[in-house]
Amino acid sequence: MKPGAAPLGKPLALDYHAPMPAGALEGKSIVVVGGTTGLGLSAAKACAAAGARLVIVGRSSQSLRSALEVLGNAARGLEGDAAGSTTADRAVEEAVRVYGRLDGLYHVAGGSGRSLGDGPLHETSDDGWQGTLDWNLSSLFRSNRAAARQLLLQQSPGSILNMGSVLGFAPSPAHFATHAYAAAKSAVIGLTRAAAAYYAPHGIRFNVLAPGLVETPMARRAASDPEILEFAATKQPLEHGRLGQPDDLDGAVVYFLSDASKWVTGQVLAVDGGWSVCEGQHRPAKEPRRT
Repeated sequence: MKPGAAPLGKPLALDYHAPMPAGALEGKSIVVVGGTTGLGLSAAKACAAAGARLVIVGRSSQSLRSALEVLGNAARGLEGDAAGSTTADRAVEEAVRVYGRLDGLYHVAGGSGRSLGDGPLHETSDDGWQGTLDWNLSSLFRSNRAAARQLLLQQSPGSILNMGSVLGFAPSPAHFATHAYAAAKSAVIGLTRAAAAYYAPHGIRFNVLAPGLVETPMARRAASDPEILEFAATKQPLEHGRLGQPDDLDGAVVYFLSDASKWVTGQVLAVDGGWSVCEGQHRPAKEPRRT
């Protein structure tokens, strides 16, 4: 063993956070759908710090106002439901009206459909299925279509980044059995890769970020469940098994929306603390009490 090396099996203490590249998005016009809270707001702040000019979309007027106060002159806001038939078109039109062009799109909007009736296949209601797909897939289809149309009209390259999930390819049946959500996130990958292949000759890039369990308003159920937290500590063991934080994704967002990724398309990057490659440990099932 080399002098100073840690013994095998002993975790190294890490306290490192990569800074945002200064000017990586200087002057770029970017739409963030779902950019008013959680992962979207964190990404919007990182993009603004890197020089981007933003249009952020959110369905809550209060959250939108709060986000715009944080972002200041770097952003314009649009209130609207991401699943609405005209929201994405209006967002892209606003970016072009204010900034003269569109350079990128980050689609974050979506989330668990558990409250709508999503769950294991045999328990999922028709409303749960359709509502979850509308929120996570149809909204993304519309935003990607609006961005692609504008970039083709401009005859300019650009970057479209979509929010996926590790649950789209690495299921967790004990704690996250929402099958409509998993189907939607799997479809996000399929759509992204198909579009990446088709639009590559036009210089339009499509990529996916797939986070693990991140502490956001959408993840309150999981983040407050001791059993899930215990499982997550072994399923995503980086940095002592903590939950992800929204800013854990920010460096990847800036990279994919910047020219640093100009030769990258059709990729799925899991920012997951190790979720997609680690087993995760469940508590042993309790044996039924004998009478």
